[in-house]
Amino acid sequence: MAIGSGFTRAFFSRDCRVVARALIGAYLVRALPNGTRLAGRIVEVEAYVGDGTDAGSHSHRGITPRNRAMFGPPGRLYVYRSYGIHTCVNVVCDVEGRSAAVLLRAVEPRENLAQMRRLRGMSADRPDREIANGPGKLAQAFDLRMEDYGRSVLRGPVRLCRAGTGEARLRIERSTRIGLTQGADLPYRFYAADNPFVGRTPRRPR
Repeated sequence: MAIGSGFTRAFFSRDCRVVARALIGAYLVRALPNGTRLAGRIVEVEAYVGDGTDAGSHSHRGITPRNRAMFGPPGRLYVYRSYGIHTCVNVVCDVEGRSAAVLLRAVEPRENLAQMRRLRGMSADRPDREIANGPGKLAQAFDLRMEDYGRSVLRGPVRLCRAGTGEARLRIERSTRIGLTQGADLPYRFYAADNPFVGRTPRRPR
């Protein structure tokens, strides 16, 4: 495993679709309070645009107490609870005041998988590919909670980092997003092709 340097705010201060594609192959790194480090390679994401063209975005109708983190600054987490059950983690993009985010959908676990399994409550017979192959599973495996809302990923216990030198590059595919009733036809989902840790078989790959 090779983890490179962390990203700067300028990396996230771009169109979220550009950032989404660039995050495939990057690393999610989480330092737990006891000092344990969890790490995994990002293999699936979805972009959500806030310019009024994306009805699937939480900020489509403007700023609310729930989505205020989506309006910046970039490089921070927007965390929400889906259907009151699953925690979903996004990283805020674009310039401050113009909302956009990238949902982290799936990670290929690389460091301290046993700890991730404990956090997920997984039995020993479940395969590694099920540890973080969905947004709710990912949040559980990395112990990410609603309390992380607004947390910076540029420094601190939760970081997004480049892949290190020598890490194989991933072939990236694109498709429509998953589980939406609005904006479902927009091809804003990016994933690592032929990677077993991707959550679902993609629809209409491009």
